[in-house]
Amino acid sequence: MADPKKKEQNIIKNLSDHHSTVMETLRRRPVPSSSIQSRGKNDGQRKISQRKTSNLVEHHYNFDSQRNLLPGLPKQDQDLARDIHDFFNLIILVPIIALNVLNWNWDKLFKKPISKFGIPFVDSWTGLYFNEFFLTCMAYFVIDLLWVVIIPRSVKSPMVIIKHHVATILYLQIPYFVPSTRFLFGVLMSVEINTWCLIARRVFNKQGFPPWTINLPFLSMVSIRIKLISICFYITWISIRCLLYPYVLLVFYKMATAKGGNYLNEKERMALAIGVCLHAVFCYLNACWTIDLIYQKIRQWKSKEKIISSGL
Repeated sequence: MADPKKKEQNIIKNLSDHHSTVMETLRRRPVPSSSIQSRGKNDGQRKISQRKTSNLVEHHYNFDSQRNLLPGLPKQDQDLARDIHDFFNLIILVPIIALNVLNWNWDKLFKKPISKFGIPFVDSWTGLYFNEFFLTCMAYFVIDLLWVVIIPRSVKSPMVIIKHHVATILYLQIPYFVPSTRFLFGVLMSVEINTWCLIARRVFNKQGFPPWTINLPFLSMVSIRIKLISICFYITWISIRCLLYPYVLLVFYKMATAKGGNYLNEKERMALAIGVCLHAVFCYLNACWTIDLIYQKIRQWKSKEKIISSGL
């Protein structure tokens, strides 16, 4: 009797090879003459359609030579440095997320999220494990920063990661020295849930299978896993990066104006001002990545419509 595990590996290999062939065919697909003519009529649209995608979108999605979004994820070749770094992140982010969860009173958070001063989340933050949470986060960002500096090939955009981690390490000093802002530390670090999903989405789908069209009758758990991670990724991206992060800017404002402006002392106000500037940068990056992703998705849908209408 054939070994089930070996059979499973063969199925994955065959599917992966087939997927690679399809992707290569799509990349080499000739552009219809009608499309070329329509492009020539509108140079402005052509320039927009060929604009460079952001690093985050480019590294986690498939594109053809015309920078059109393709189904599935980029196929991951063997890369020990990248794989070790990815698994480090997947492991270390778990206790960070868990410690964040332990620092909240979830009954209050769901029943009465707004304090008497009109500030969201503050009364729900217990901070019982703040020191452990803070030290774990600092250790993670410092180690990861040094890792990328020493082994830059472990990530695709080392300078982006380095800048992000330096800004984050500076940002983390605010809740440490200004206790009244520690609840925001917990709120903002919830983004690591999305970071975990982003990395897991790549690590657990190295073959680059399209998560929404994959159909593996003999490997249903693989299909479920890929779909589940993708669903969690998009849910946390929208809820945290697109909604919660901009909302925190409003929380900053509420803190500054609460109690007639006497809620914070001078030191806290200065820290809050620095925090607003840094947080605005993170919101800007999230907005850029989101807009770029939506733009590419729209282009992909339009491309499909053109192919169907032309009979291709």
